Parts: sequence; C-alpha cells; structure tokens
Amino acid sequence: MLEEKILSDYKAAMKARDGIKSTLLSSLRAEMMNAALAKKKDKLDDPEIIAVVKKQVKQHQDSIAQFQHGQRMDLAEKEAKELEILKLYLPPELSAEEIKRIIEAAIAATGASGMKDMGKLMKEVTAQTAGQADGKLVSDLVKQKLSPPPTP
Repeated sequence: MLEEKILSDYKAAMKARDGIKSTLLSSLRAEMMNAALAKKKDKLDDPEIIAVVKKQVKQHQDSIAQFQHGQRMDLAEKEAKELEILKLYLPPELSAEEIKRIIEAAIAATGASGMKDMGKLMKEVTAQTAGQADGKLVSDLVKQKLSPPPTP
C-alpha cells in the first residue's frame, strides 16, 4: 500500500539524514492525516493518497513558477527537487497518444459531436485517466478533438 511505502521512505530519509526528503515526506504524511480526518477515516486508500500527492505536486509546480518569476532560482531549484520526489509516488502518466485513444473511444461511446458535449466527454475521459494524466492536458486534447476544423 502506498501509505506504508511513504512511511518506510520517510524512515529511511530520517536515518540517512536527508533533510529535503524527510521534511517533504513529513509534510506529505501530515497532509494525508488531515485528509483522513476530513473524511472521518483512520486511513486513506491509495486513490485518496494519490489525490493528496497530486495536490502537493500542483502546489510545488505553482511555487516553482512564482519563484522563477521572482528571480529566486535557489528556491525554485529546491521546489523542483521536492517535486521530483513527490512524482515517485504517482502512477506513471499516460502519453498524449494514449490519452487521444481514450478520447476517441469515449467519443464513440458517448456520441459526443461538438463543444456542447464537452462536459459529458470530460467526465468519461477523466474517469478512465484518473490519476494518470494531467487534467489540463486532457481538457486541451478534448477541446482540440471537439472543435471544428478551421475553415480556410
């Protein structure tokens, strides 16, 4: 289970005196506990843990962008190192080609034909790519597929 892997990696980082990794995993474990408390559970299951990790990944990506904009490359590099550690706990991401195949199958299944069907199609595609694809990329590919081709 993912929670045990995070805990064992945290213990290993503490023993190895890896400050960045141990601090990051401690923070991640705290977020997991907060999420479990919010859901009135003792433990989260793997999909819920993945959601917490994805939230942390998004926060780190936003921080990196802000630090780069503010010319704080030292802090941006630290966030990037932490981001790489967090990504180890996510399932491998689908390629754009795999997402396009899923979109094609979802279009055939739902009969989506235009932008008015985007919500229905996004719901179907998101269910199939849960945790394995960036939501913005999926949204962009769905829009691209549903948009009419430009007329010359």
